[in-house]
Order: sequence, then C-alpha cells, then structure tokens
Amino acid sequence: AIALLLLRTLTGMVLLFEGVSYGREPTLALPGLCTALVLVGSGVCLMLGVLTPLAGAIASVVLLALAASVLPVRTSTLFDQRIILVLVEAILAAILLLGPGALSIDARLFGRREIIIPSAFPPSDG
Repeated sequence: AIALLLLRTLTGMVLLFEGVSYGREPTLALPGLCTALVLVGSGVCLMLGVLTPLAGAIASVVLLALAASVLPVRTSTLFDQRIILVLVEAILAAILLLGPGALSIDARLFGRREIIIPSAFPPSDG
C-alpha cells in the first residue's frame, strides 16, 4: 500500500509540475491550455487517489499525444525528451494495472478489491 502511495504521489507531482509549466507559457494557445489543465487535474487526482484509473488513462493519452507530437511540446519542461515520456507512460501503466491501493480516497469510497484465485486442484479428503 505504501509503495503504491509513493508511486501515485510522485507521478502525480511530476504531472502537476509539468501542467503548471505548460500553464506558465506566455503565448499559451488553446491546445496548450487544455494540456496544462488535464495534466494538473490528473496529477492532483493521482496524488489524492481519486478516480485513479480515469486520471491515469487520461494522463496517459495526453502523454502519448505529446510523444507523437500531436500536442505542442515546450522545450523547457521535464518532458522535453521522448524517453521521459516513455518512462512516465510505463509508470502510469503500472498504476492503472495495480489500482490506487489501500491508502487512497478510491479505496475509502469504493472499497478495496480482493481477488481470490481458486485452487487448481480440489482439496483431497485424506
């Protein structure tokens, strides 16, 4: 639970920082503003553990668009090199696959999910 909290919090902080740096651009156009708002919103949601799968998926799509150069990429940000985008994408994929964890608002709102894997062999009687 603590590892997921750390992973979510640090990834959220990176997204928040990146969104704020996009928002501080002096010649901000509409795609840049939308990118900034989505990154800030996703970062805050990931840090708090609110709507984690949705926030992670949206941030992942935005980062894929940045990697494909569909959205404007600034040169003075963390994501100025494509390899950083790939690393953050891998972390977001891990968060999406593992879920928000026990120390999140999602766990309090929706409950924790426990997966019980049945035994491949029925129990023997003796």
